[in-house]
Amino acid sequence: MTLQEALNLFESLKNEATKKSEVKVYERFLHTLTELKSRQFSKDEIQSIETELDGLGLTSNPENKKAYFKKTLRKFEKYLKDTFSLTPKGYYTNMGMVLGSSFGLLFAIVFLSNWERSLGIALGLSIGMLIGLTIGRSMDAKAITEGRVF
Repeated sequence: MTLQEALNLFESLKNEATKKSEVKVYERFLHTLTELKSRQFSKDEIQSIETELDGLGLTSNPENKKAYFKKTLRKFEKYLKDTFSLTPKGYYTNMGMVLGSSFGLLFAIVFLSNWERSLGIALGLSIGMLIGLTIGRSMDAKAITEGRVF
């Protein structure tokens, strides 16, 4: 399936969709495909992307379209990250916040347990999220300057 065929498919799915959450998934797919189409790829890279699109089974008619295409979008984004080092906007910020809050919670349980438990946990989560957000934002800024964001 070519990029243009995939764009046409998701445009028609978006027009047929009635649920707002389903439309958002299609719009994310459309945004990703549009960004890929505007980039300069070699013939082999384009063929690789089109082969991956064929392997995703986009033309199938699943019962729960939203869940199916959301899972397919995650698979496709993982492929783009692994193969071309391309990441969605805000990828590192989200990852930083998740990891920061996890480590912040762990830090709070281990080191701040002498304080009132809820205060220590809240403080650990806040500090961890703030550190993760800062690191993630800087990594996102670096990815943007390198042109690896779609």
